Amino acid sequence: MPQATTRPAFETLDYAVEDGVAVITLNRPDKLNAFNTTMMKELIAAFDDTDGDDDVRAVIITGAGRAFCAGADLSGGAQTFDYDARGGQDQAARQQDGVHRDGGGLVTLRIFDSLKPVISACNGAAVGVGVTMQLAMDIRLASSDARYGFVFARRGINPEAASSWFLPRLVGVQTALEWCYTGRIFPAQEAHERGLVRSVHAPDDLLPAARALAREIADNTAPVSVAVTRQLIWRMAGATHPMEAHKADSRAIQARGRSGDAREGVSSFLEKRLPNYPDRVSRDLPDIWPHWEAPKFS
Repeated sequence: MPQATTRPAFETLDYAVEDGVAVITLNRPDKLNAFNTTMMKELIAAFDDTDGDDDVRAVIITGAGRAFCAGADLSGGAQTFDYDARGGQDQAARQQDGVHRDGGGLVTLRIFDSLKPVISACNGAAVGVGVTMQLAMDIRLASSDARYGFVFARRGINPEAASSWFLPRLVGVQTALEWCYTGRIFPAQEAHERGLVRSVHAPDDLLPAARALAREIADNTAPVSVAVTRQLIWRMAGATHPMEAHKADSRAIQARGRSGDAREGVSSFLEKRLPNYPDRVSRDLPDIWPHWEAPKFS
């Protein structure tokens, strides 16, 4: 039996890796896992860890208790979103050119850069940043108890966490605008019907379903190929012409075609056995983006 490996304790997260699957659990159940600065920092650190660990083949994100994440922690009262009024070192550190960078956006940008596939297992309420952080995850599963809400206009603010980029790409402009204009809470079934989530499960079946999906990835695919595929799909979502994809995937096919993984992939198929891919993301990820530069915040 594989042994679970528990990582250094976080204040707002539980983080464990078992048999190649990392499970990150938002863990402030008494606050419905409300998002605060500590959770922002710890989520970024957790994804740094999953990227740096070759034993991690897939990542699952879920919530403790009855919520996934009820949005921003509103304990700051009316000044919750007034960064200038709140002040402090954390806010000062996020200021650039006179603008306070949105904490949810820092998280989704980090997830966007993940080298491992990310699966959301939304177990309950997911409101505000609780839903927008999931948009950067690759595959979203929901419990039948899940509820979603892009409630920003009802709080006098606007969508954040780069959701104006992610959300229309997932559900289309019309649905994105309806959900954000009204700010209403809607059930998992509507999220499924409109393409926000891949599937809806009975509460007790949610994590097993997410783990089964993670296992299908971990047991059958080459981790470097998955990392390359993730970059291709997400980065090309904003490309201006298919030629950009052709250039990148041509470089990738050339690099991967001569790899030990490609030889093992073909050999294991012909020999009708499970593959044992030798390449590792930490050392064998090909550079197929000679002109790629992440845009700077300005």
